[in-house]
Amino acid sequence: MDLKDQLKNLFPDHEPPEEEPTAQEKSDVWLQDDPIICKYEKRKGKPITILEGYNGADSDFKKLAKEIKTRLSVGGSFKNEQIIIQGDYRDKIMEILKEKGFSVKRVGG
Repeated sequence: MDLKDQLKNLFPDHEPPEEEPTAQEKSDVWLQDDPIICKYEKRKGKPITILEGYNGADSDFKKLAKEIKTRLSVGGSFKNEQIIIQGDYRDKIMEILKEKGFSVKRVGG
């Protein structure tokens, strides 16, 4: 007998509320049809990962940049409609974006 059954026995008249969709099901950013391009470059001898090709609102792209930087615990910035992440994190970034429902295209290397 699980917790729901026990609660139903204690409170037979109570109707449980409908469950809200999980964080993965509801997205706070606009999803697009074209893939986001994830590429690797070296600037001043240091590796960086660049995300470009998002055609939604800049504020959504900035939220996405902040979430990626937080989850990977790395530095980065948002400039000229690009997310620039310090280091080569293409695989991890692509996994994060696919979890959120984006299509991603890997370019270079």
